[in-house]
Amino acid sequence: MKLTELEKEGSGIITRINGDTRFVSRITSIGLTPGCKVTVVKNEKRRPLLVYSRDTMIALNRNECEDIEVEEAV
Repeated sequence: MKLTELEKEGSGIITRINGDTRFVSRITSIGLTPGCKVTVVKNEKRRPLLVYSRDTMIALNRNECEDIEVEEAV
């Protein structure tokens, strides 16, 4: 599933990051890598996605989140 599909307070493990080299490099440099756990803090339509990962709050462009695949964590 895509990162944008996680509900508020939902958690997932990043399984894949799609996109060009520049995008993948930027996303991994802020700590979002495959195997990393993310928790959605805010997921409102037409707003940036707010996620919590590795003791950091990160705001991501909704379009970019379409290229980040996650597996729902239990």
